[in-house]
Amino acid sequence: MPTPHYGQPRYRVIADELRERIESGLIPPGTLLPTESTLTAEFRAARGTIRQAIAVLREAGLVATEHGRGTYASARRHESGLEEGSASETRKRQIPADPELAALFDVDVGAVLIEQQRVDRTNGVVRTVVRTYRLGRVSK
Repeated sequence: MPTPHYGQPRYRVIADELRERIESGLIPPGTLLPTESTLTAEFRAARGTIRQAIAVLREAGLVATEHGRGTYASARRHESGLEEGSASETRKRQIPADPELAALFDVDVGAVLIEQQRVDRTNGVVRTVVRTYRLGRVSK
């Protein structure tokens, strides 16, 4: 289906709209995004398209998804960097999937996952800790 956005994929258009809402403060940090069904109705898009848009935002660090809770806006990042007095630290490591993660990813217990942890601090005080997991590749 053609879009009026010069051939830009629909999920990118939706991600850009949601990004603008988050960066402008319309969706403040820590606030849950509307449900997928609400977004599918608002944007008149398929659920898969909405999921792709949210994945783009997740990769940009603008949202985080927690199993059983939903997707919420992360701490805001400005183009000039973090807010004054703020710092962000990110660590990545390979971990074996425990039973809970194995069930979520539908893999065997012990399968290699990549854990990424981001800690945001303001004036030295921890404000958020976000851990994300993805399937990893076994290093040879």
